[in-house]
Amino acid sequence: MQNTKKYIAEFIGTAVLVLFGCGSAVLTGNLLTIALTFGLAIIIGAYGIATASGCHINPAVSLAMLISGKMKIKEFFGYVAAQIAGAFAGSGLLYAILSCTKLGTDNLGANGYDTLSATGITLAGAILVEIILTFVFVFVILAITAKKENAKIAGLVIALTLTAVHVIGINLTGTSVNPARSLAPAVLLGGEALSQVWVFIVAPLVGSAAAACTYKLLDMPIEEPVKAKKASKK
Repeated sequence: MQNTKKYIAEFIGTAVLVLFGCGSAVLTGNLLTIALTFGLAIIIGAYGIATASGCHINPAVSLAMLISGKMKIKEFFGYVAAQIAGAFAGSGLLYAILSCTKLGTDNLGANGYDTLSATGITLAGAILVEIILTFVFVFVILAITAKKENAKIAGLVIALTLTAVHVIGINLTGTSVNPARSLAPAVLLGGEALSQVWVFIVAPLVGSAAAACTYKLLDMPIEEPVKAKKASKK
C-alpha cells in the first residue's frame, strides 16, 4: 500500500511537470518563461508530493537514488513506470488542450537536435549537453537531500537548479535531463522527434550515473590528520 501511494504521487508529479513545462514551451516560446515554469513545476511537486514519494518525477533521479543505495531495484522500476505513465498523461492532456486551439498539435515540446534544435546542435553535441546538464542537476539533488536539515529548502534549490539548466539547454536540445519528459511527447508526435528520442533517454541516464558515482566518491569522510589526533589526545 505504501509503494502504491509513492507510485501515484510520482504519476501525478510527472504529469504536472510535463503538462506545465512542455505547455509553456508550446504556448510561450520564451526561454526564461519556459525555464521558470519547469522550475516552478518542481516546487509544486516538491511541496505537494515529496512527503509521499520524495518527488523524483524523473527516471534519471531515481537511477541516482538506486546507485546511491537509497532505493531498492523493485521500487526503482515501480517509480520509473509511474513516471513514464505520468509523462504520457501530461502530454496527453497537453495534446487534448492544443487540439481545441488554432495552434494544432504539431508541437508538444519535444527535445531534438539538428533540424529540431534552435541552434542546429549536432548529435554528438546533444549527447554531451544532456550528460553535462543531467550531471549538474542530479549532483545538486544528491547534495541538498543528503542532510535532513536541508528539507525545507531542498525543493527551492532543486527548482532553481532545473531553471538554470533549462536556461542553458533550451536553445540547444530543448533540455531533457529527464527521459520520461522526453519520451512521451516524442511518441505522440512520431516522425523525427521519435527517431531522436533515444538520445534524451540514454544521455540523461549516463549523466545521472556519473553524478551518483562522483558524489559517492566525494562524499567519503575526510580523515583527521595524525598530528591533530595526537594533539587532541593530550
